[in-house]
Formats: sequence, C-alpha cells, structure tokens
Amino acid sequence: MRETKMTFEAGMQRLEQIVRTMERGDAPLDDSLKLFQEGTELVRACAQMLEDAELQIKKVMTAPDGSPVLEDFADEADA
Repeated sequence: MRETKMTFEAGMQRLEQIVRTMERGDAPLDDSLKLFQEGTELVRACAQMLEDAELQIKKVMTAPDGSPVLEDFADEADA
C-alpha cells in the first residue's frame, strides 16, 4: 500500500469530521473505536507537522553565525 502525504489542513478537517461523528453518538462501538484510533493518529501526525514547521522557521530565523535573529512581530492592525 502506498502512503500519500497528508496536509496539515486535510488532517485537521478529517479530525473535525471524526469529532462530529463521535459527538453524535450514533456510530456502533466498533466504528467508534476505529474513529478514535484514526483520530489519535491524526493528532500525532498534525503535531509532528507543526513541530517540523517550527523547526523550519527557527532555521530561517538564524543568522549565518548561528545566532538567533529576533524581529518584532508586525501586527496587521498597526499598519
């Protein structure tokens, strides 16, 4: 079986679907357990994607000498 890379947004959308289905409470126990397992796997995958994104940002925000580059956050409301 070939795995395809899921986007963060697709993972979150699927998690929302799972939560809605489970909150309704009309899924059989077996299906609910499968949904719960899928949901926990999605949470782990999305958390890993966020962690990877944070590491990429840290790499981009590092000066050539390895020191951190600190910039003020520009709020769009201030513009």
